[in-house]
Amino acid sequence: MHQLHTLARDSRALAALAVPLALTQLAQVALTTTDTVMMGALGTEALAAGGLALVIFNQLRTMGVGLTTSVGNQIASAAARAELATTPGESAADAGDREVRGLVRAALAVATLAGLAGAVLMILIGQAATWLGQDATVADRAQHMLYALAPGLVPCLWFQAIRQFTVGMRRPHALLRITIVSVAVNAALNWAFIHGSLGLPALGLTGIGVATSSVHLLSLLALLAAARRDPQLAPLLSLAFWKADPKTVRKLLGLGTPIAATYGSEAGFFSTTALLAGTFGPAALAAHTAVNQLVYIVFQVSVGLSHAASINVSREITLGEYAAARRIRNTALACGAAVMAVVGALYLTLPDLVLRPYFDPNSATDQQGLAIATGLLAVVALLQFFDCAQNIGVGLLRGLDDTKSGFRLTLIGYWAVGLPASWLLAHPLDGETRGLWLGLLIGLATTAVLLLRRYEQALTARAEGRPAAVPAV
Repeated sequence: MHQLHTLARDSRALAALAVPLALTQLAQVALTTTDTVMMGALGTEALAAGGLALVIFNQLRTMGVGLTTSVGNQIASAAARAELATTPGESAADAGDREVRGLVRAALAVATLAGLAGAVLMILIGQAATWLGQDATVADRAQHMLYALAPGLVPCLWFQAIRQFTVGMRRPHALLRITIVSVAVNAALNWAFIHGSLGLPALGLTGIGVATSSVHLLSLLALLAAARRDPQLAPLLSLAFWKADPKTVRKLLGLGTPIAATYGSEAGFFSTTALLAGTFGPAALAAHTAVNQLVYIVFQVSVGLSHAASINVSREITLGEYAAARRIRNTALACGAAVMAVVGALYLTLPDLVLRPYFDPNSATDQQGLAIATGLLAVVALLQFFDCAQNIGVGLLRGLDDTKSGFRLTLIGYWAVGLPASWLLAHPLDGETRGLWLGLLIGLATTAVLLLRRYEQALTARAEGRPAAVPAV
């Protein structure tokens, strides 16, 4: 009975963070989907150019987000130390508040540096697109859209830094409301800037970039306003990033750089498998794209669980509650497995319903792609368990401030095991697209095992008061 009570309490604590974060991630998927749909309405060339611009923007944005991701863990630890305050005068609570304010300033400094560097790099890549083998007309239109997207990178990363602050303080509730509203605002601004409605200039494809940058700025202002109204967050929110302590900035960069590299590595891993799928023809690539999008949508649930578990581990470790940190792992994995089981059952019982939005029933090529994709769903139903587990594993290690092990172990799982297995099963063993996805499954399973084993080793070492060993492979 006591164990059931403990499980219920741990599940509530995890869900309080995981549910709003997962729903926020899903709303962000809707944001990019809206952009893609509106690009498609402008024609194939616009879709190609806009898609190219978004790929460049999203790669740089994702790595910038990685640089600020550890902020939430550091703030959670500082807040937990403040809870231990027992002395009068400038107590541990006062010191904890000062630490949180310093972390917020440092996070905004990192976001500013990453946003400015990313914006310059984005424009340079756009100018070099023709040298990278892209069609000249497509590259020119993509370059104009990148000019419009570049100013939005700094407010986008500022939003992520403030988001990590609210999550670290375990008060993320405004995030979901703001993100949902941003989807509607983005759609309206897209339409207005594309067609010149509401007195705005008609900018066509470039208007989508202007709308996206505008939404990033408006979302940031909305989140700042919400934090200013929160009695717990407002006293700790310092925007004076120019006063950031260089030592704290270096610490965040030291923790965040491996996370950014991990995010970039994962994106590159899946991009490479897409290239491999394309070698089997348009139908195979279409099937791969459709199934990959399904995985990406469900992946947002594991992102929410990973962030929530990570923040809670940081707090419990600071409080010395190592048993609670171990329970967080078990609870997160159990919750993830439950969601993946429901989704997997849907894949297996209603494949036509799941895949129908991606394929035209009147196209012979699409019907061939549908048949391939249907065969992949059985593999994906199992794969997503490991995909969820490895993402939770990365978050758990981040909760221990161990971001380097996460990067090294994902490199092994993705590139040393997953990619060779995909190529071997797809080509020499003639598994084609199914073999490709079986290789992905093997890579993700390997990654999950390595990460979770490392977490157990590091947690045990912490509990026994000895240094964690270098991760064995």
